[in-house]
Amino acid sequence: MTTYRFNEARFWAKVTKTDTCWNWTGCATKGYGMSRAWRDDKYTMVLSHRLSYYAARGECPDDMYVDHVCHNPACVRPEHLRLVTNKQNSENVLGAQSNSESGIRGVRWESKSKRWRARVTHNRQCIEVGYFDTAQAAADAVKAKRNELFTHNDLDRVA
Repeated sequence: MTTYRFNEARFWAKVTKTDTCWNWTGCATKGYGMSRAWRDDKYTMVLSHRLSYYAARGECPDDMYVDHVCHNPACVRPEHLRLVTNKQNSENVLGAQSNSESGIRGVRWESKSKRWRARVTHNRQCIEVGYFDTAQAAADAVKAKRNELFTHNDLDRVA
């Protein structure tokens, strides 16, 4: 377990609260807030959302991640944060990868078969869902498969 020491008043002074997210306004890397804190008797940079979780709920095990339920990397609102494993963190993804040609997570066009291919990655293994005549049918199939396999794919579970 890692414990942190930091100036909470100084930390919260760098947060802008909105009706939804509490956004970090200090130093950031790739959208994720960074803060200075004492950790294991060393002064180091720590993800701001991890410090927020720590301040609100206590220790964060080293092998756990702090996941943004809101998908906003700048958010430090404790109610929007949860402890997850690496696998669970990778399940709570917003949309398709940036290089996706279909724009649909897990769906791509296969020119050889002239059909839409649906595939899900689970525990570092690719699971073929099937080939479909429409992109929507493929999207529905990968969503159903993710709901079967995943535990932290909140967006797939929204009605």
